[in-house]
Amino acid sequence: MNFNYKVIDQAGREVSGQIDAVSSDSAISSLQRRGFIVVSVIADTQKNILQKSFSFFDKVPMKDVVVMSRQLSALFEAQVSALKAFTLLAANTQNKMLSYALTAITQDIQGGISISAAMEKQPNAFSHFYIAMVRSGEESGKLTETFRYLADYLEREFELESKTKNALIYPAFVIVTFIVVIVLMMTAVIPKLSAILIETGQQLPIYTRVVIAISDFFVNYGIFMLIIVIALGAYFTYLAGTDSGKHRIDGWKINLPLVGGLYRKLYLSRMADNMNTMLSAGIPVLRALEITGEVVDNRVYKQILDDAVADVRGGQTISNSLEKHEPIPAIMVAMVRVGEETGSLGQILATLARFYKREVDNAVDTLIGLIEPVLIVGLGVGVGFLLTAILIPIYNIAGAL
Repeated sequence: MNFNYKVIDQAGREVSGQIDAVSSDSAISSLQRRGFIVVSVIADTQKNILQKSFSFFDKVPMKDVVVMSRQLSALFEAQVSALKAFTLLAANTQNKMLSYALTAITQDIQGGISISAAMEKQPNAFSHFYIAMVRSGEESGKLTETFRYLADYLEREFELESKTKNALIYPAFVIVTFIVVIVLMMTAVIPKLSAILIETGQQLPIYTRVVIAISDFFVNYGIFMLIIVIALGAYFTYLAGTDSGKHRIDGWKINLPLVGGLYRKLYLSRMADNMNTMLSAGIPVLRALEITGEVVDNRVYKQILDDAVADVRGGQTISNSLEKHEPIPAIMVAMVRVGEETGSLGQILATLARFYKREVDNAVDTLIGLIEPVLIVGLGVGVGFLLTAILIPIYNIAGAL
């Protein structure tokens, strides 16, 4: 909650401002710890303007958090205090939502709150994984290294996600465009040409009659098809909002033809990289498994990691737990087992992360190389079939005149 305050500083000047605290007593205590004489503290009943402006945005883009993490690491390495570092970043960050979050963190740090606790109050900017890493850095006194780890990890994650999404955007765009063009031709172009062909009374080829029948279906029943499509979209939207629906959709994603393997490798790379980064920062294995489950972004793999947490608490090894689940490949189980037996789990996970990142890169390149010619051939065959079905009868009419 925000409080507007008036205080007298050590130089005897009256200063006013705003502080975020859980209660007025907490706000007063925070101000007094800074050496201020408190004149008044009044709860602010109106929302912060920036908070209003950006309340509809989901999250701060990952690339902005990457840049911020790199800058924080450099500032801490230069022996700049945390308060000064966050103040500088808040003033110089172009992303307004991130700037607001950093400003709020600065105020919390001034009030005596730890960096990780202050970041925890900004879920739109910082994930559970990020906060756990920062908390570990505070406890071990290695904040500089922690922010460097975070920047490196987030850069890898951003690069991997961007490459995967870009690989799927192009074919999706082409397919949607093709469907729109076909629908427009079937509802606007083919009916006019088919009317001319039917009026001639000539015997039409079978493929022409098929195209005309499909066109008639679109014209006469297109509205019902649109209603069905909208209903299916609404159903899947509802399904995506439920836990069971999300689990089912995530299961479909990793079992889809062509792209299912790509998604699997993406999630396995994310799991290994998350675990390695957290173990390198000194986070306990159980907590690392829990946080990885929260940030892996797939309910199937989250359930696997949740089961691993329960199994490890019951005395089993991570490899034995992972071995029970089909989405985890045997090579990953074997390497994790080696890491557990030799005490080098972090290094093994780093190797797995690099391996699966290369696998994702190769899968994306293969997918792009495969999809482009398939789309080109498919589009050519579709357009050629339509043109043949319509133009050949027209040429026959012209030849008969």
